[in-house]
Amino acid sequence: MSTVGTPDPNPGWLSDEELAHVRTRLPLLYVEAIPVRVDGLGQVTHVGVLLRATNGSITRTLVSGRVLFGETLRDALYRHLEKDLGPMAFPQLPASPVPFSVAEYFPFAGAQFTDDRQHAVSLAYVVPVTGTCDPRQDALELTWMTPMEAASDAVAADMEGGRGALLRTGLASVGRLF
Repeated sequence: MSTVGTPDPNPGWLSDEELAHVRTRLPLLYVEAIPVRVDGLGQVTHVGVLLRATNGSITRTLVSGRVLFGETLRDALYRHLEKDLGPMAFPQLPASPVPFSVAEYFPFAGAQFTDDRQHAVSLAYVVPVTGTCDPRQDALELTWMTPMEAASDAVAADMEGGRGALLRTGLASVGRLF
């Protein structure tokens, strides 16, 4: 049976080999989210940081992932929040898809943000979640911290690829870091 002319049932995904090839030639687009809890006035009271094990080490990180071909930023953000925090997290996506920051990751030392695998551009958002978060995929747990705890040097030192600086920028964007 010929597959010529048959549409790919999942055109947004690349095989592992295709992704490795693309990563060596093009920057990839990602979304990142800082999950937060807010009070009745919309002030951030707690910040969620993921703990995960990768390559034999334990690090802290944010919700993140690639934007697929043909996928809107809102859809990508929602998909990764659900993937990392579970289907009952109930994220409250922003009304506007404008990020608080654009982070550029490079595969070499000396850059503010690093990713050994690739050159990537990431749109970063602060996203309130109202439900129960049950980390999935490669996350070991989600730790809720006060904004000041999350912005500490100790937490920043545990975060991969410079994401501690991105977390601080996100907290500043919502008035929780002075």
